[in-house]
Amino acid sequence: MTQLVDIRVPQDDQQGTHHVLANWLKTPGEPVTANMPLVDLETDKVMVEVAAPASGILKEVLKKPGEDVEPGTLLGRIEIGLAELPSAPVITYSNIHVEPTPTNDRREGADKMLLSPAVRRLVKTHHLDLSAIHGSGRRGRVTKQDIHAYLKQRKVPVAEDLPVLSSTETAPQTPTTGPPSTRIPHDAMRRRIAAHMTESLLHTAPHVTTVFEADLSAIVRHRNQYKASFKQQGTKLTFSAYFVAAAVKALEWVPRVNSRFHEDSLELFADMNIGIGTALDDRGLIVPVLQRAQTRNLLGIAAELQRLTEAARSGTLEPADLQGGTFTLSNHGVSGSLVATPIIINQPQTAILGIGKLEKRVIVREIDGNDSILIRPMAYVTLTIDHRALDAYQANRFMTRFVEVIENWNAE
Repeated sequence: MTQLVDIRVPQDDQQGTHHVLANWLKTPGEPVTANMPLVDLETDKVMVEVAAPASGILKEVLKKPGEDVEPGTLLGRIEIGLAELPSAPVITYSNIHVEPTPTNDRREGADKMLLSPAVRRLVKTHHLDLSAIHGSGRRGRVTKQDIHAYLKQRKVPVAEDLPVLSSTETAPQTPTTGPPSTRIPHDAMRRRIAAHMTESLLHTAPHVTTVFEADLSAIVRHRNQYKASFKQQGTKLTFSAYFVAAAVKALEWVPRVNSRFHEDSLELFADMNIGIGTALDDRGLIVPVLQRAQTRNLLGIAAELQRLTEAARSGTLEPADLQGGTFTLSNHGVSGSLVATPIIINQPQTAILGIGKLEKRVIVREIDGNDSILIRPMAYVTLTIDHRALDAYQANRFMTRFVEVIENWNAE
């Protein structure tokens, strides 16, 4: 007597999260074990594994890689109740071959699904042996960053990350009347970013940005004094840690900025869960959340920032790392930008803080009643607000307090 068990997309606490089926880790007819990873779902934020709900045989696959799926969607079915089930094979990276072989096409195809499309393209482009590459991803999977690091170590230039086309495929091109070009299809993350940003800026929140200037001399001195001791404790002391700490002080001063707009009310949050905009090279932007920042000192903030950014870039963030944000900080200056405006609000929050490039500039200060010309490390800082929830009064009070904390930094 046999029975079919449904494999479904789990219900997701992240409102509005969009899912795309990325990979099946087994093919129909293969044995599976309860709780083993069975399906990879790609969201606009992280890669999520769906575990097998029971032990048995993967009977049928109802959704294919690349298809959009929603929480509760039926993905496939497992047949259980067989008298005997063969043991599930152990799959390691040493037995993955990117090029198919005539005698092992089916097994090789299943193994390839352990790798993301970007990784498979790089492996094929550079003819790599995956057994020689250490995987830093979940359960030891090789990530795009692992391959970049491996190629850098070998001093091999990384080929442009474009789709690898078979001999029967051609890249989509623009009409022949224009210059030659190649189109790169949008992945789930890029499509979701586009939709989220358009919705925030054009359909939801009227954006207004206030611009201040901050003298970073105090935090530069403090960082130079303490970064060695932080390093001894395994933590990198970044300027972003100071910006998060100063944002906490400013949010305490103006609690309305740490809020969510509703049609009938403004919801103020007790916890300051600060999202940190993190660039993933050409793959887009992700916003891991530093939970309850108001409970952490500078060391605690710096350590958690390090964990979140490393996990974001290695693809090992957990869904919980992206939930519950109440305010966002974008340190766009790390890539050379002086000012970015407006920085689009991460809905459903009501404000986003932007930090421009640290740059030595000539400024005028009054010292003992006389104007003096000084050279100081300066940065433009901005606050973009949802004008439905906040006005210039609250925005400027927040920024005044933020700059005050930065310029008069005192170790805490």
